Amino acid sequence: MESRFKFEKLKIWNKAMDLGDDIDKLAESFPKKELYNLSSQIRRASDSIALNISEGAIGQSNPEQKKFVGYAIRSLAEVVTCLHKAKRRNYIVEKEFDNFYEESFHLMNMMIAFRNKL
Repeated sequence: MESRFKFEKLKIWNKAMDLGDDIDKLAESFPKKELYNLSSQIRRASDSIALNISEGAIGQSNPEQKKFVGYAIRSLAEVVTCLHKAKRRNYIVEKEFDNFYEESFHLMNMMIAFRNKL
């Protein structure tokens, strides 16, 4: 399918979409007691990354787009905090945490570089 929206061509949007899918699968493994707490929070935060990138890319000025990329970076920080909570509560193992942490750090750096180029 041909990309018709500007954001669909952005590497950061595609990486954020992948991270959101991976986080969604991860949250399924959390205990049922976390369904409306940590599971919901990490899913919403990870979805918010791509949502903010796309919202900022549609017909926005560069300052406006920078603002939305900033929101996406904040949502990513929220995901990382949820990952720390999941690790501390023994919902994920160290290796799983490390993989998500590295993926998140890489995405953050990509978003910062993108924002700085605007």
